[in-house]
Amino acid sequence: MKVINNRKRQFLQYGASLIGASALSSISQPAYSQGAKWVGSQYHNQPAISHQHSFLVDMWSAVARETNGQLQITVYAQNNQIPGSDPQALDMLQRGDLEFFTLMGGILGKVVPIAEIQGIPFAFQNNAQVYAANDGSLGEYIAKECAAKGIYRFQYGLLENGFRQIGMIDKAIYTPADLSGMRIRVPDGEMFRDLFSSLGATPVTVNIRELYESMKTRKVDGQENPLVITEVNKLYEVSNNQSITNHMWSGFNLLANQKFWKSLPGDVQEVVLRNVKKYVVLQRTYTNNLNKQLEITLTERGQKFNQANIQSFKDKLGDGFYGRWREHFGKTGWNLLEQSVGKL
Repeated sequence: MKVINNRKRQFLQYGASLIGASALSSISQPAYSQGAKWVGSQYHNQPAISHQHSFLVDMWSAVARETNGQLQITVYAQNNQIPGSDPQALDMLQRGDLEFFTLMGGILGKVVPIAEIQGIPFAFQNNAQVYAANDGSLGEYIAKECAAKGIYRFQYGLLENGFRQIGMIDKAIYTPADLSGMRIRVPDGEMFRDLFSSLGATPVTVNIRELYESMKTRKVDGQENPLVITEVNKLYEVSNNQSITNHMWSGFNLLANQKFWKSLPGDVQEVVLRNVKKYVVLQRTYTNNLNKQLEITLTERGQKFNQANIQSFKDKLGDGFYGRWREHFGKTGWNLLEQSVGKL
């Protein structure tokens, strides 16, 4: 327990040095009065010491204060340890058994297919393009499709995770040839599986909570995630190489059960929307800075970094991969994406 607490303090001190102490002021959800009119839960899939948890806690704390305790939402890290993790939480959200949830588009795509467009490989060149698309017309289109499935998507509620890199146990990746036959852990999303199959690897779907053990026991040869995921899940303890590919962007859509959201009066919704926008900006800034700093921090921990040949990955995917997904998303979604990133 002492080790965990020390790690928490180090993480909070580091976060405070990047964006100020206020956004990381609380790891645990505070208790409020018993006068709440609306209560609910917020799930996310990362540890409490992560780039999501403290921002969500602070956001809902601010909402509780500004609504005089009428709306009180409790934040649960690692999806409150439910067995099915993200897929089960998504099902709970749709059924109304969960009020709020953050989820990456690649997994949300199992219910709302257009959401996977957020992770099109090599589409986004930088974070500004990501935010312009998802806070703009593309995000509005995704929200419309979510609504048809009983889900409310917050237009300015896309939390940052980062561009994904390939982390291998003991091999550097420079070109797709280096991935041939390698077992790469991927989340439970079809685009992830298609991408790594197209690059010559063997994709293996593993829950995020089981990823560390899968690396440790060599069930997989590597994984692909933003560096911040390597940090908060301690994957640097079970891998040696980080290959910079920036092959996909990923983040977490803030979602609500649509019926619950509509049950809130307009003035309460306005408080939530205002705080979502405020704390998401803080979270994005923090996470972007952390991902940059982690190249230094992880090198100091023994990780070997190399720059992959990005063009070789694009060439390997070719028209076949992009053609399949263009057809999958349809003309409207694809056009909205290209309005932000240019012709693919």
